[in-house]
Amino acid sequence: MTESTYLHATQVAYDTVAADYAELLRDELVSKPLDRAMLAAFAEVVQASGAKEVADLGCGPGRITAHLQSLGVNAFGIDLSPEMVAVARRDHPDLRFEEGSMTALNLADEAVGGAVAWYSTVHTPPEVLPTVFTEIHRVLTPGGHLLIAFKVGDERRHASHGYGHKLSLDIYWMPPEHIAELLSNAGLVLDAQLIREPDESEKPRSGRQAFFLAHKPYES
Repeated sequence: MTESTYLHATQVAYDTVAADYAELLRDELVSKPLDRAMLAAFAEVVQASGAKEVADLGCGPGRITAHLQSLGVNAFGIDLSPEMVAVARRDHPDLRFEEGSMTALNLADEAVGGAVAWYSTVHTPPEVLPTVFTEIHRVLTPGGHLLIAFKVGDERRHASHGYGHKLSLDIYWMPPEHIAELLSNAGLVLDAQLIREPDESEKPRSGRQAFFLAHKPYES
């Protein structure tokens, strides 16, 4: 699959499900204390570094962006789907949301002090992940932090239905050691990792979930 093909498929799918996705996942974090703990840890290290802005990459309807803002982080969102961006702007009118691709971010070098990729790389073919991580490294300030959440495994699944709609979307489960290697190759240093078992809401369709916290060193 070419980069343009998977980006188009992802955009079409999320344009289709945007409103229902936002409603179904609106309160998802409430029942996920470990997920919230990683977001809180990210917020703390970002604030300690004095970062001015944090980019929520693949922000969807903006629920993680808003959660970060509630933790005292100056966050804005970027998403591939215009419909997702429209929903995010509707639901969080006090926050900034932009259209864009993680493979070619419309951000200057060293523009943000933090970045979050909250399950937003799960539709990215493995061969494109190095491009995404290189882009994240480029836009982070030295000392800036990255939090990435992804599905643990080593397979590709194809979804034909989701959030009450027909769609066509590939989803990738990735080995944690491979993601760690790709982050290192991109010049990012892994600081912490949490791998949790699926909770009741995720069984049986999902397996383990991974959360990596990394940073861009001052000399890289």
